[in-house]
Amino acid sequence: MGQYTWMSEQANVALAARMAELARTVAAPSTAEEIFSEVTTAAVELIPGVDTAGILLITKGGKFESHAGTTELPHELDELQHTFQEGPCMEAALSDAIVRTDDFRDEKRWPAYSAEVVKLGVLSGLSFRLYTADRTTGALNLFGFQPREWDEQAQAIGAVLAAHAAAAIMANRQGEQLTSALATRDRIGQAKGIIMERFGVDDVRAFGMLRQLSQESNTVLVEIAQRVIDSRD
Repeated sequence: MGQYTWMSEQANVALAARMAELARTVAAPSTAEEIFSEVTTAAVELIPGVDTAGILLITKGGKFESHAGTTELPHELDELQHTFQEGPCMEAALSDAIVRTDDFRDEKRWPAYSAEVVKLGVLSGLSFRLYTADRTTGALNLFGFQPREWDEQAQAIGAVLAAHAAAAIMANRQGEQLTSALATRDRIGQAKGIIMERFGVDDVRAFGMLRQLSQESNTVLVEIAQRVIDSRD
């Protein structure tokens, strides 16, 4: 009993250290792909029974994107789900928070997918939904080569790792939005400067003219600004 307690304490220390490392990765200037790789690698390291891991993103248009597979196998499994339009990763990404399979040989929810997965040597799986922006849904997907009764600890660790991956997606999305906003502001500023020079009006009047053109033509302001910039040439 004492040895078991000591080993459990060691495992908890290792888990805490790895989670802290992941938190620093998310906080530091890192790409989403780098954080995804950290998350899938940590899943294999920290969760007993996980032999390979990957992340599936599904865009609003239905496009499948495989990311950060620790081997090529998660990508193959994503392709199978896309082909059959069924599977745990899709279900986690689109509906359920956690999707668990202890043995794919007994799995009835996705018969076509499960049969092919077993042929590839994958017998168990655990998928976690990534809570992301409306334009993208996703799942952190963990797979084992042996049947596995996924316990509460495995599910808890997986859920925390999925939260890290989701944070990376949201941070990346916010970065894209900020870049877009800055580009929009720049174009409107250029257009105002052209109007001020061309018509001899001040900043406020130039912006009013842009806005009026936008309303009259039922065109977003940034597109009107771009037309003004293009007209300069």
